[in-house]
Amino acid sequence: MLTLTDNARTAVQDLATQAGVPEGGGLRIAESTDQAGSFELALVPAPQPEDAVVENGEAKVFVESTTVQTLTDLTLDTDPNAQGPSFVLTPQG
Repeated sequence: MLTLTDNARTAVQDLATQAGVPEGGGLRIAESTDQAGSFELALVPAPQPEDAVVENGEAKVFVESTTVQTLTDLTLDTDPNAQGPSFVLTPQG
């Protein structure tokens, strides 16, 4: 199952708070329909019924059911070199 680093947890919490996402909401990851091999991220008020929910502290990440297998052995982290919030997926180690 996808895991979150502490940096990613903090970033998700901060983004959700800044966007006014209600309690129970979080970041949703789904495979892009426009670009094969890439993902779409969105702040949402609640998961879809089929979504897998990954929680780390108060940060919630919802993974689209068809994307769960793709992200199974990955870790969500932040990109320290990016200007503004940017997420990266790295192999779990």
